[in-house]
Amino acid sequence: MTKKLQEKWASSIAAMKAVQVAFDLDSRFQYAIRLAALKEGLSPSDQIRTMLDLPVTTRPKRPRLTVTLSGEDYERLARRYGLAADAQLEIKKKVMQELMEQADLLLKDS
Repeated sequence: MTKKLQEKWASSIAAMKAVQVAFDLDSRFQYAIRLAALKEGLSPSDQIRTMLDLPVTTRPKRPRLTVTLSGEDYERLARRYGLAADAQLEIKKKVMQELMEQADLLLKDS
């Protein structure tokens, strides 16, 4: 095995040994941590690491939001936008536009 490959595997082994820890906090504490993370441009996990004075990896993060849509969800959205349910790319474009419009209103209200 080459040295480069051994180094790659060594970092993978270290990552596999990491343990994800979940905290059941009161909703107001969760809100405060999420709000601080949002203000700092961090994930909640990175915010917690920062609060605990632990190192935070600075790898680039894709600025995206996700939602899981079922087949029924696509059917409802297709009706909403006057599209075919299998036109998922067009539905996604319409959803993005609607979300941006609603987000603009939220920003104006705050």
